[in-house]
Amino acid sequence: MKGHKNTVRLKRMIGLPLIISFLSCLSVAAQDKFIFTPQWTAQAQFAGYYVAQEKGFYKEAGLNVEIVHPSVTEPAIRRVQNNTSHATTLQLAQALDIIDYGTPLVNILQTSMNNALVIVSRRNKNPLQQKGEKVGIWNAGFGQIAICMSMKEGLGYQWIPFASNINLFVSGAIDATLAMSYNEYYQLLQTGITLNESNVYRFCDHGYNIQEDGVYVTRSYYESHRDQARRFAAASKKGWEWAAAHPKEALDIVMSYVKKEHIATNRILQKLMLDEILRLQVNRETGKREFRLRPDMVKQANRLMFENNMLSREITYDELIVK
Repeated sequence: MKGHKNTVRLKRMIGLPLIISFLSCLSVAAQDKFIFTPQWTAQAQFAGYYVAQEKGFYKEAGLNVEIVHPSVTEPAIRRVQNNTSHATTLQLAQALDIIDYGTPLVNILQTSMNNALVIVSRRNKNPLQQKGEKVGIWNAGFGQIAICMSMKEGLGYQWIPFASNINLFVSGAIDATLAMSYNEYYQLLQTGITLNESNVYRFCDHGYNIQEDGVYVTRSYYESHRDQARRFAAASKKGWEWAAAHPKEALDIVMSYVKKEHIATNRILQKLMLDEILRLQVNRETGKREFRLRPDMVKQANRLMFENNMLSREITYDELIVK
């Protein structure tokens, strides 16, 4: 009898982990699969999404989220267009450009409230006095507003494409370069280059304060998966709010992604990036982190791009937002 009881107990001990494992698999299977691809490699620009993943906010929302970073051969927007990813991050001007080219997109979450674009020139020269000179621009995009500004001001820049670094500028091969205030700007400072009001043009201070990063899905995906898209947006917003309240812990999470993706950077640069990203999320006018696409900025971006033949039609606010 004693041996029989021991056998029963042993079977229960063996069976319990199997049951737990089975239930765990059922739980994962019950969650909706959602693949998210940020528009660039792992960095603090995407801290809120990493936080939402690591703190379990996506799981709490019933989502099995996979974060897949883009590659040189497969950009983020192409993954969304090919339905290998469900969502990506885009600047507002980029989104308008892509929609105009025939891919209907919907903004499900807006994180940026301010524009981060700057032009940095050499020799302490005012960028607006560099007519016809060579200016670096990302070959992956991100420069629509800069092109509009240069055309409006009659600067006639020679745009020189670069991939993802500042080497052209540092080497002296170009006269000025576009930079993001949360990224290349700090990289330039780390090289020892002096940056000040005389050689840095901040678009947000000169009538070009147009929102940048937001989360976009194709309209077809949104119409068939509204609930999943809304849950992803809500959990991502929660991740950003947590990052703003716990920046040190959020930076730890960012660095774990940077290490996993083998990104050549450092903690100091990523801290500066996170601080600036969080600052850019606060509306200058209200002092609040609002997570909304502003109709006036959509109108302004449309006007600038249409006037400079970068759009064939107006893409309205109602066309962009979820309903």
